[in-house]
Amino acid sequence: MANELDKILIKYDQPDFEKRYTETRTAVIRATYFDGEKEQQLNTIFNEVTQRGDEAVAEYTEKFDGVKLTPEQFRISDAELNEAHKTIDKKLLKSIRQAIKNVKEYQSKIFVGKDKNFKSTGIKYTSIRRVGICVPGASAPLPSTVIMTAVPAQVAGVKEIVVVSPPRYKGSIHPVILATCRELKIKEVYRIGGAQAVFALETGTKTIQSVDKIVGPGNAWVQMAKKKVLGLVGIDLIAGPSEVLIIANKKANPAWIAADMLSQAEHNPGSAVLYTDSEKLALEVLAELKRQIGQLSRSKETADCLLGFGSIVVFRNMADIIKYANLFAAEHLQIQCGKQSRQIASKIKNAGAIFIGEYSPVAVGDYWAGPSHTLPTGTSAEFFSALSANDFVKATSIIEYNKKKLDESAEDIIRLAEAEGLDAHARSVRIRQQN
Repeated sequence: MANELDKILIKYDQPDFEKRYTETRTAVIRATYFDGEKEQQLNTIFNEVTQRGDEAVAEYTEKFDGVKLTPEQFRISDAELNEAHKTIDKKLLKSIRQAIKNVKEYQSKIFVGKDKNFKSTGIKYTSIRRVGICVPGASAPLPSTVIMTAVPAQVAGVKEIVVVSPPRYKGSIHPVILATCRELKIKEVYRIGGAQAVFALETGTKTIQSVDKIVGPGNAWVQMAKKKVLGLVGIDLIAGPSEVLIIANKKANPAWIAADMLSQAEHNPGSAVLYTDSEKLALEVLAELKRQIGQLSRSKETADCLLGFGSIVVFRNMADIIKYANLFAAEHLQIQCGKQSRQIASKIKNAGAIFIGEYSPVAVGDYWAGPSHTLPTGTSAEFFSALSANDFVKATSIIEYNKKKLDESAEDIIRLAEAEGLDAHARSVRIRQQN
Protein backbone atom coordinates (compact mmCIF):
# COMPACT_ATOMS: atom_id res chain seq x y z
CA MET A 1 0.00 0.00 0.00
CA ALA A 2 2.84 2.40 0.87
CA ASN A 3 4.42 2.17 -2.59
CA GLU A 4 1.08 2.99 -4.19
CA LEU A 5 1.38 6.45 -2.66
CA ASP A 6 4.01 7.25 -5.30
CA LYS A 7 1.01 7.90 -7.55
CA ILE A 8 0.09 11.08 -5.68
CA LEU A 9 3.32 12.85 -6.74
CA ILE A 10 2.70 15.24 -9.63
CA LYS A 11 5.44 17.35 -11.27
CA TYR A 12 5.02 20.43 -13.44
CA ASP A 13 7.20 18.92 -16.19
CA GLN A 14 5.02 15.83 -16.62
CA PRO A 15 2.97 15.85 -19.84
CA ASP A 16 -0.26 15.01 -17.96
CA PHE A 17 0.27 17.61 -15.21
CA GLU A 18 -2.87 19.64 -15.90
CA LYS A 19 -5.01 16.54 -16.35
CA ARG A 20 -3.92 14.95 -13.08
CA TYR A 21 -4.25 18.19 -11.16
CA THR A 22 -7.79 18.70 -12.45
CA GLU A 23 -8.83 15.10 -11.74
CA THR A 24 -7.77 15.36 -8.10
CA ARG A 25 -9.62 18.60 -7.53
CA THR A 26 -12.75 17.46 -9.37
CA ALA A 27 -12.94 14.29 -7.26
CA VAL A 28 -13.16 16.36 -4.08
CA ILE A 29 -15.85 18.65 -5.45
CA ARG A 30 -17.98 15.80 -6.73
CA ALA A 31 -17.80 13.94 -3.41
CA THR A 32 -20.41 16.31 -1.98
CA TYR A 33 -23.01 16.23 -4.72
CA PHE A 34 -25.58 13.59 -5.59
CA ASP A 35 -26.38 11.70 -8.75
CA GLY A 36 -29.94 11.26 -9.97
CA GLU A 37 -30.76 8.18 -7.86
CA LYS A 38 -29.67 9.72 -4.56
CA GLU A 39 -31.38 12.96 -5.45
CA GLN A 40 -34.60 11.01 -5.93
CA GLN A 41 -34.17 9.34 -2.54
CA LEU A 42 -33.59 12.75 -0.96
CA ASN A 43 -36.82 14.05 -2.51
CA THR A 44 -38.69 11.07 -1.10
CA ILE A 45 -37.37 11.76 2.41
CA PHE A 46 -38.33 15.42 2.06
CA ASN A 47 -41.86 14.61 0.94
CA GLU A 48 -42.35 12.02 3.67
CA VAL A 49 -41.13 14.29 6.48
CA THR A 50 -43.15 17.21 5.12
CA GLN A 51 -46.33 15.14 4.92
CA ARG A 52 -46.01 12.77 7.89
CA GLY A 53 -43.74 14.67 10.27
CA ASP A 54 -42.60 12.84 13.40
CA GLU A 55 -43.75 9.46 12.10
CA ALA A 56 -41.44 9.72 9.06
CA VAL A 57 -38.54 11.04 11.17
CA ALA A 58 -38.87 8.01 13.46
CA GLU A 59 -38.98 5.60 10.52
CA TYR A 60 -35.88 7.06 8.87
CA THR A 61 -34.03 7.16 12.19
CA GLU A 62 -34.63 3.44 12.59
CA LYS A 63 -33.73 2.77 8.96
CA PHE A 64 -30.50 4.78 8.80
CA ASP A 65 -29.30 4.81 12.42
CA GLY A 66 -30.68 1.50 13.63
CA VAL A 67 -32.41 3.08 16.62
CA LYS A 68 -36.13 2.81 17.23
CA LEU A 69 -37.54 5.94 18.87
CA THR A 70 -40.97 7.34 19.50
CA PRO A 71 -41.42 11.08 18.91
CA GLU A 72 -41.56 11.54 22.69
CA GLN A 73 -38.01 10.12 22.86
CA PHE A 74 -36.52 12.50 20.26
CA ARG A 75 -35.71 15.23 22.74
CA ILE A 76 -32.91 14.88 25.29
CA SER A 77 -34.27 15.55 28.77
CA ASP A 78 -32.90 18.15 31.15
CA ALA A 79 -31.91 15.31 33.47
CA GLU A 80 -29.77 13.73 30.71
CA LEU A 81 -28.09 17.05 29.95
CA ASN A 82 -27.38 17.66 33.62
CA GLU A 83 -26.06 14.16 34.16
CA ALA A 84 -23.69 14.43 31.19
CA HIS A 85 -22.39 17.75 32.48
CA LYS A 86 -21.99 16.37 35.99
CA THR A 87 -20.00 13.31 34.93
CA ILE A 88 -17.74 14.81 32.25
CA ASP A 89 -14.00 14.68 32.87
CA LYS A 90 -13.19 17.88 34.74
CA LYS A 91 -9.99 18.56 32.80
CA LEU A 92 -11.89 18.17 29.54
CA LEU A 93 -14.62 20.50 30.83
CA LYS A 94 -11.94 23.06 31.68
CA SER A 95 -10.60 22.86 28.11
CA ILE A 96 -14.13 23.18 26.71
CA ARG A 97 -14.74 26.27 28.81
CA GLN A 98 -11.52 27.90 27.61
CA ALA A 99 -12.34 27.06 23.97
CA ILE A 100 -15.78 28.67 24.45
CA LYS A 101 -14.11 31.76 25.90
CA ASN A 102 -11.64 31.98 22.99
CA VAL A 103 -14.39 31.68 20.39
CA LYS A 104 -16.62 34.18 22.19
CA GLU A 105 -13.84 36.77 22.40
CA TYR A 106 -12.93 36.42 18.71
CA GLN A 107 -16.53 36.45 17.48
CA SER A 108 -17.33 39.50 19.60
CA LYS A 109 -14.41 41.40 18.08
CA ILE A 110 -15.49 40.75 14.49
CA PHE A 111 -19.24 41.19 15.03
CA VAL A 112 -20.62 44.04 12.92
CA GLY A 113 -24.29 43.82 13.85
CA LYS A 114 -24.78 47.30 15.27
CA ASP A 115 -27.41 49.65 13.84
CA LYS A 116 -26.03 52.58 11.85
CA ASN A 117 -27.82 55.78 10.87
CA PHE A 118 -26.76 58.11 8.07
CA LYS A 119 -28.46 61.13 6.53
CA SER A 120 -31.88 59.88 5.35
CA THR A 121 -30.73 56.26 5.32
CA GLY A 122 -29.43 53.63 7.66
CA ILE A 123 -29.19 49.93 8.41
CA LYS A 124 -30.82 47.91 11.15
CA TYR A 125 -29.55 44.53 12.32
CA THR A 126 -31.83 41.92 13.87
CA SER A 127 -30.72 38.60 15.32
CA ILE A 128 -32.18 35.52 13.68
CA ARG A 129 -34.94 34.23 15.95
CA ARG A 130 -34.35 30.47 15.91
CA VAL A 131 -31.37 28.47 14.60
CA GLY A 132 -30.88 24.73 14.10
CA ILE A 133 -27.38 23.25 14.45
CA CYS A 134 -26.38 19.92 12.89
CA VAL A 135 -23.74 18.02 14.87
CA PRO A 136 -22.30 14.88 13.23
CA GLY A 137 -22.92 11.69 15.18
CA ALA A 138 -19.77 9.63 14.83
CA SER A 139 -18.91 7.33 17.74
CA ALA A 140 -16.18 9.82 18.66
CA PRO A 141 -17.67 12.98 20.19
CA LEU A 142 -17.47 16.32 18.41
CA PRO A 143 -17.95 18.97 21.11
CA SER A 144 -15.95 21.40 18.97
CA THR A 145 -18.77 21.51 16.42
CA VAL A 146 -21.22 22.62 19.09
CA ILE A 147 -18.81 25.36 20.22
CA MET A 148 -17.93 26.57 16.73
CA THR A 149 -21.56 26.94 15.65
CA ALA A 150 -23.50 27.79 18.81
CA VAL A 151 -21.12 30.38 20.28
CA PRO A 152 -21.16 32.65 17.18
CA ALA A 153 -24.95 32.44 17.23
CA GLN A 154 -25.04 33.39 20.90
CA VAL A 155 -22.68 36.31 20.32
CA ALA A 156 -25.10 37.53 17.63
CA GLY A 157 -27.97 37.42 20.10
CA VAL A 158 -29.83 34.34 18.88
CA LYS A 159 -32.21 33.33 21.68
CA GLU A 160 -33.40 29.92 20.46
CA ILE A 161 -30.75 27.37 19.48
CA VAL A 162 -31.68 23.79 18.59
CA VAL A 163 -29.12 21.00 18.29
CA VAL A 164 -29.76 17.80 16.32
CA SER A 165 -27.39 14.86 16.27
CA PRO A 166 -27.99 11.23 15.24
CA PRO A 167 -28.21 8.57 17.97
CA ARG A 168 -24.96 6.83 17.08
CA TYR A 169 -23.59 6.48 20.62
CA LYS A 170 -25.39 3.70 22.49
CA GLY A 171 -28.66 4.74 20.92
CA SER A 172 -28.31 8.37 21.89
CA ILE A 173 -25.92 11.34 21.63
CA HIS A 174 -22.43 11.17 23.08
CA PRO A 175 -22.41 12.60 26.63
CA VAL A 176 -19.53 14.97 25.83
CA ILE A 177 -21.71 16.66 23.20
CA LEU A 178 -24.56 16.84 25.70
CA ALA A 179 -22.26 18.26 28.37
CA THR A 180 -21.10 20.96 25.95
CA CYS A 181 -24.70 21.86 25.15
CA ARG A 182 -25.45 22.08 28.87
CA GLU A 183 -22.37 24.28 29.41
CA LEU A 184 -23.71 26.63 26.73
CA LYS A 185 -27.19 26.54 28.29
CA ILE A 186 -28.67 24.91 25.17
CA LYS A 187 -31.71 22.97 26.38
CA GLU A 188 -33.33 21.91 23.11
CA VAL A 189 -31.39 18.90 21.84
CA TYR A 190 -32.79 16.09 19.67
CA ARG A 191 -31.30 12.64 19.03
CA ILE A 192 -32.09 12.68 15.32
CA GLY A 193 -29.81 13.32 12.36
CA GLY A 194 -29.35 12.97 8.64
CA ALA A 195 -31.57 14.46 5.96
CA GLN A 196 -34.68 13.73 8.00
CA ALA A 197 -33.46 16.01 10.81
CA VAL A 198 -32.72 18.84 8.38
CA PHE A 199 -36.18 18.55 6.84
CA ALA A 200 -37.82 18.39 10.28
CA LEU A 201 -36.01 21.58 11.28
CA GLU A 202 -37.19 23.31 8.11
CA THR A 203 -40.81 22.23 7.96
CA GLY A 204 -41.48 21.69 11.66
CA THR A 205 -43.28 18.69 13.18
CA LYS A 206 -45.59 18.19 16.13
CA THR A 207 -42.49 17.60 18.28
CA ILE A 208 -39.95 19.94 16.68
CA GLN A 209 -40.65 23.60 16.01
CA SER A 210 -39.32 24.91 12.69
CA VAL A 211 -36.22 27.10 12.60
CA ASP A 212 -35.20 30.09 10.52
CA LYS A 213 -31.65 28.99 9.68
CA ILE A 214 -29.79 25.66 9.64
CA VAL A 215 -26.02 25.48 10.06
CA GLY A 216 -23.33 22.94 10.74
CA PRO A 217 -21.38 20.11 9.11
CA GLY A 218 -22.47 16.60 8.23
CA ASN A 219 -22.27 13.95 5.55
CA ALA A 220 -23.41 14.41 1.97
CA TRP A 221 -27.04 13.64 2.90
CA VAL A 222 -27.07 16.46 5.45
CA GLN A 223 -25.44 18.93 3.06
CA MET A 224 -27.68 18.08 0.14
CA ALA A 225 -30.71 18.34 2.41
CA LYS A 226 -29.55 21.82 3.46
CA LYS A 227 -29.16 22.74 -0.20
CA LYS A 228 -32.70 21.55 -0.93
CA VAL A 229 -34.29 23.72 1.78
CA LEU A 230 -32.27 26.82 0.92
CA GLY A 231 -34.78 29.57 0.33
CA LEU A 232 -37.31 27.97 2.67
CA VAL A 233 -34.83 28.60 5.47
CA GLY A 234 -31.37 30.11 5.56
CA ILE A 235 -28.28 27.92 5.58
CA ASP A 236 -24.62 28.62 6.21
CA LEU A 237 -22.94 26.83 3.28
CA ILE A 238 -22.59 23.47 1.54
CA ALA A 239 -19.68 21.77 3.30
CA GLY A 240 -18.09 18.84 1.50
CA PRO A 241 -15.21 16.58 2.58
CA SER A 242 -12.64 18.25 4.81
CA GLU A 243 -9.59 19.51 2.93
CA VAL A 244 -6.20 21.05 3.48
CA LEU A 245 -3.86 22.67 0.99
CA ILE A 246 -0.33 23.18 2.26
CA ILE A 247 2.07 25.61 0.58
CA ALA A 248 5.65 24.85 1.58
CA ASN A 249 9.18 25.59 0.43
CA LYS A 250 12.48 23.88 1.12
CA LYS A 251 12.62 25.31 4.66
CA ALA A 252 9.57 23.34 5.81
CA ASN A 253 9.63 20.27 8.05
CA PRO A 254 8.57 17.24 5.96
CA ALA A 255 7.48 15.20 8.99
CA TRP A 256 5.16 17.97 10.15
CA ILE A 257 3.68 18.41 6.69
CA ALA A 258 3.01 14.68 6.40
CA ALA A 259 1.30 14.73 9.80
CA ASP A 260 -0.86 17.68 8.69
CA MET A 261 -1.87 15.89 5.50
CA LEU A 262 -2.78 12.71 7.35
CA SER A 263 -4.88 14.65 9.86
CA GLN A 264 -7.24 15.57 7.02
CA ALA A 265 -7.00 12.32 5.05
CA GLU A 266 -8.12 10.30 8.08
CA HIS A 267 -11.56 11.91 7.77
CA ASN A 268 -12.11 9.57 4.79
CA PRO A 269 -13.16 11.32 2.71
CA GLY A 270 -10.77 14.17 3.26
CA SER A 271 -8.49 15.94 0.84
CA ALA A 272 -4.80 16.56 1.64
CA VAL A 273 -2.67 18.40 -0.92
CA LEU A 274 0.85 19.83 -0.85
CA TYR A 275 2.06 22.52 -3.24
CA THR A 276 5.82 23.10 -3.23
CA ASP A 277 8.57 24.47 -5.43
CA SER A 278 11.07 22.00 -3.93
CA GLU A 279 11.24 18.51 -5.44
CA LYS A 280 13.49 17.47 -2.56
CA LEU A 281 10.85 18.44 -0.01
CA ALA A 282 8.17 16.67 -2.05
CA LEU A 283 10.10 13.40 -1.94
CA GLU A 284 10.81 13.78 1.76
CA VAL A 285 7.14 14.37 2.52
CA LEU A 286 6.18 11.36 0.42
CA ALA A 287 8.62 9.20 2.42
CA GLU A 288 7.19 10.56 5.67
CA LEU A 289 3.65 9.77 4.56
CA LYS A 290 4.66 6.19 3.88
CA ARG A 291 6.32 5.94 7.30
CA GLN A 292 3.62 7.65 9.36
CA ILE A 293 0.62 6.07 7.69
CA GLY A 294 1.74 2.66 8.92
CA GLN A 295 1.41 3.92 12.48
CA LEU A 296 -2.27 4.78 12.12
CA SER A 297 -5.07 2.50 13.30
CA ARG A 298 -6.96 3.24 10.07
CA SER A 299 -3.95 3.15 7.76
CA LYS A 300 -5.67 1.46 4.79
CA GLU A 301 -8.65 3.82 4.79
CA THR A 302 -6.36 6.83 5.11
CA ALA A 303 -4.12 5.61 2.28
CA ASP A 304 -7.17 5.06 0.07
CA CYS A 305 -8.26 8.61 0.84
CA LEU A 306 -4.85 10.01 -0.15
CA LEU A 307 -4.97 8.05 -3.40
CA GLY A 308 -8.48 9.31 -4.18
CA PHE A 309 -8.30 12.90 -2.97
CA GLY A 310 -4.66 13.73 -2.25
CA SER A 311 -1.61 14.89 -4.14
CA ILE A 312 1.90 16.29 -3.78
CA VAL A 313 2.41 18.81 -6.56
CA VAL A 314 5.81 20.20 -7.52
CA PHE A 315 5.56 23.57 -9.26
CA ARG A 316 8.13 25.55 -11.20
CA ASN A 317 8.03 28.52 -8.83
CA MET A 318 6.09 30.17 -6.01
CA ALA A 319 4.21 32.48 -8.39
CA ASP A 320 2.59 29.45 -10.02
CA ILE A 321 1.79 27.99 -6.60
CA ILE A 322 -0.06 31.15 -5.56
CA LYS A 323 -1.98 31.18 -8.84
CA TYR A 324 -3.12 27.57 -8.44
CA ALA A 325 -3.80 27.99 -4.72
CA ASN A 326 -6.30 30.73 -5.49
CA LEU A 327 -7.96 28.46 -8.05
CA PHE A 328 -8.02 25.64 -5.47
CA ALA A 329 -9.82 27.90 -2.94
CA ALA A 330 -9.12 25.50 -0.09
CA GLU A 331 -11.07 25.09 3.11
CA HIS A 332 -7.85 25.09 5.16
CA LEU A 333 -4.74 26.68 3.68
CA GLN A 334 -1.48 26.21 5.56
CA ILE A 335 1.60 28.21 4.59
CA GLN A 336 4.93 26.84 5.83
CA CYS A 337 7.54 28.91 4.05
CA GLY A 338 9.59 30.37 6.88
CA LYS A 339 9.87 34.16 6.86
CA GLN A 340 8.06 34.30 3.50
CA SER A 341 4.85 32.82 4.94
CA ARG A 342 3.11 36.07 5.80
CA GLN A 343 4.03 37.67 2.45
CA ILE A 344 2.60 34.67 0.59
CA ALA A 345 -0.55 34.78 2.74
CA SER A 346 -1.15 38.37 1.64
CA LYS A 347 -1.45 37.15 -1.96
CA ILE A 348 -4.08 34.51 -1.22
CA LYS A 349 -7.57 35.65 -2.20
CA ASN A 350 -9.55 32.42 -1.89
CA ALA A 351 -9.43 30.27 1.27
CA GLY A 352 -11.74 29.43 4.13
CA ALA A 353 -9.00 29.90 6.73
CA ILE A 354 -5.29 30.62 6.37
CA PHE A 355 -2.84 29.12 8.86
CA ILE A 356 0.44 31.02 8.75
CA GLY A 357 3.72 29.46 9.88
CA GLU A 358 4.87 26.04 10.92
CA TYR A 359 3.34 26.29 14.39
CA SER A 360 -0.21 26.84 13.14
CA PRO A 361 -1.64 23.39 12.37
CA VAL A 362 -5.29 23.10 11.37
CA ALA A 363 -6.10 21.60 14.78
CA VAL A 364 -5.49 25.04 16.36
CA GLY A 365 -8.36 26.40 14.29
CA ASP A 366 -10.51 23.31 14.73
CA TYR A 367 -10.59 23.59 18.49
CA TRP A 368 -9.06 26.68 19.97
CA ALA A 369 -8.08 29.90 18.21
CA GLY A 370 -11.52 31.53 17.91
CA PRO A 371 -12.60 31.54 14.25
CA SER A 372 -15.27 28.94 13.52
CA HIS A 373 -14.12 25.71 11.94
CA THR A 374 -17.27 25.64 9.80
CA LEU A 375 -15.64 26.61 6.52
CA PRO A 376 -16.34 26.55 2.76
CA THR A 377 -15.04 23.57 0.79
CA GLY A 378 -14.80 22.40 -2.82
CA THR A 379 -13.67 25.80 -4.26
CA SER A 380 -16.68 27.52 -2.64
CA ALA A 381 -14.25 29.76 -0.72
CA GLU A 382 -14.40 31.83 -3.91
CA PHE A 383 -17.83 33.05 -2.76
CA PHE A 384 -18.57 31.64 0.73
CA SER A 385 -16.98 32.74 4.00
CA ALA A 386 -16.19 31.09 7.31
CA LEU A 387 -19.21 30.90 9.60
CA SER A 388 -19.22 33.78 12.08
CA ALA A 389 -21.47 35.77 14.39
CA ASN A 390 -22.28 37.97 11.39
CA ASP A 391 -24.16 35.07 9.78
CA PHE A 392 -26.73 35.09 12.56
CA VAL A 393 -28.09 38.59 12.01
CA LYS A 394 -30.09 39.92 9.12
CA ALA A 395 -29.81 43.48 7.85
CA THR A 396 -32.78 45.71 7.11
CA SER A 397 -32.28 48.88 5.08
CA ILE A 398 -33.70 52.10 6.53
CA ILE A 399 -34.88 55.00 4.34
CA GLU A 400 -36.34 58.13 5.94
CA TYR A 401 -36.93 61.17 3.68
CA ASN A 402 -38.65 64.39 4.70
CA LYS A 403 -40.51 66.74 2.33
CA LYS A 404 -37.44 68.79 1.53
CA LYS A 405 -35.33 65.72 0.75
CA LEU A 406 -38.02 64.23 -1.48
CA ASP A 407 -38.49 67.55 -3.29
CA GLU A 408 -34.79 67.67 -4.07
CA SER A 409 -34.88 64.19 -5.66
CA ALA A 410 -38.39 64.00 -7.09
CA GLU A 411 -37.69 64.84 -10.74
CA ASP A 412 -34.84 62.32 -10.95
CA ILE A 413 -36.93 59.57 -9.37
CA ILE A 414 -39.87 60.33 -11.67
CA ARG A 415 -37.60 60.34 -14.71
CA LEU A 416 -36.14 56.92 -13.83
CA ALA A 417 -39.59 55.43 -13.11
CA GLU A 418 -41.00 56.67 -16.42
CA ALA A 419 -37.98 55.30 -18.28
CA GLU A 420 -38.94 51.89 -16.96
CA GLY A 421 -42.57 52.38 -17.92
CA LEU A 422 -43.72 52.31 -14.30
CA ASP A 423 -46.20 55.18 -14.27
CA ALA A 424 -47.63 54.36 -10.85
CA HIS A 425 -44.15 54.56 -9.34
CA ALA A 426 -43.71 58.01 -10.83
CA ARG A 427 -47.19 59.07 -9.71
CA SER A 428 -46.48 58.04 -6.09
CA VAL A 429 -43.77 60.70 -6.04
CA ARG A 430 -45.55 63.32 -8.19
CA ILE A 431 -48.70 63.27 -6.06
CA ARG A 432 -46.63 64.41 -3.08
CA GLN A 433 -45.41 67.39 -5.09
CA GLN A 434 -48.96 68.64 -5.66
CA ASN A 435 -49.79 69.26 -2.01
